[in-house]
Amino acid sequence: MANFSKPTVPQFSVDVYQNEFLPEGGREVSAIVTVTSTGGGTSGVSGYADGAAAGVVIMVDCSGSMDYPSTKMRGAREATAAAVDTLRDGTSFAVVAGTHVAKEVYPGNGGLAVADARTRAEAKHALRSLSAGGGTAIGTWLRLADRLLSSADLTIRHGILLTDGRNEHESPEELRAALDACAGRFTCDARGVGTDWEVKEVTGIASALLGTADIVADPAGLADDFTVMMEHAMGKGVADVVLRLWTPVGVEIGYVKQVAPTVEDLTGRRTEAGPRAGDYPTGSWGDESRDYHVSVRVPQAAIGQEMLAARVSLIAPDPGGGDPRPLSQGLVRAVWTDDLVMSTSINPQVAHYTGQAELANVIQQGLDARKSGDRDGATAKLGRAVQLAAASGNADTAKLLSKVVDVVDAATGTVRLKAKVAEADEMTLETRSTKTVRVKR
Repeated sequence: MANFSKPTVPQFSVDVYQNEFLPEGGREVSAIVTVTSTGGGTSGVSGYADGAAAGVVIMVDCSGSMDYPSTKMRGAREATAAAVDTLRDGTSFAVVAGTHVAKEVYPGNGGLAVADARTRAEAKHALRSLSAGGGTAIGTWLRLADRLLSSADLTIRHGILLTDGRNEHESPEELRAALDACAGRFTCDARGVGTDWEVKEVTGIASALLGTADIVADPAGLADDFTVMMEHAMGKGVADVVLRLWTPVGVEIGYVKQVAPTVEDLTGRRTEAGPRAGDYPTGSWGDESRDYHVSVRVPQAAIGQEMLAARVSLIAPDPGGGDPRPLSQGLVRAVWTDDLVMSTSINPQVAHYTGQAELANVIQQGLDARKSGDRDGATAKLGRAVQLAAASGNADTAKLLSKVVDVVDAATGTVRLKAKVAEADEMTLETRSTKTVRVKR
């Protein structure tokens, strides 16, 4: 049931891990920026001490395929009921049934209900009317969720989306337009149930809306999964936080990536924030820690010189509507030296996450090669993935890989493709390929 503890405002810290030393002529500077938010607790009622509100819209696939088998629709109703039970009093919420159109299930008045014992009971009663029939047009679900979440004055805006099939009743361009319209307006966790949905669609939705994606192969696991998702949503205390990167004249941005808990390239999502500064979205935060990989290219300098290569700041909106407020910052430096040992040393954090990003990439490439019938290419890429997972201690990914390939020697990446692979195992590996393991400090 709902948790009624009083929310508090989280505190942010920024730590920078890098080797700042460059050889003569060196220009590439990499740093891992660890952002940690603590003390926020769970936050369903309020994202700030002044009582800014949270809202959640649950989007449930009710297309015809949800009746095959019937356990999917039953599991979806039970999972949504479990999520409603997890809502904290004071949280605004709504439930949407998604087919080739989007329909309000509860409260059904074009707005949001406010969670309490009565509205939770009403919502669960309304869920009994959910039945399967119709097509799938996920963009319409997202646009309705956006309208509902914008109907109230909310600080934390979140969606939970469940689908079991492919988005067959609107074009990829229509879905992309909906995602572009919703990006930055709310975050969204997406789940695929069963094995008839498209991994790249579901992960693309979560990526665009800064949420999580996962597979629930067995409908019986939906209730537990939805409960955990809602608990995490209730734990968010600050929304619309951005990573602001300021660079001096002459410094070029290589890339900005989130590298833990998942790999997410933020480079193309930059919005300008004043002279030589740009903002990269990070979404909502509760009690958690994330790692970012920042790469910049500095001008050449002489031995003995040093410079500030970049300043990384966490910026959050002011709840009173004033100027955005800095939460914390860290500095990325460059120092030129003729000490070969110092300039050729690779920072352990940078090395680790460079490998984790490659791991995510080669899994995708290997699975794509396998689907296209390129067995040699698939063997090479998935072998490299096994090698990287073993070297970095990513045991979860190594276990998923072992269901797709027979591992002969993990250290060298020697593998054989399995003759038969369960579809759920292959989809689980693809869906979770971007999940990383934290570097050991």
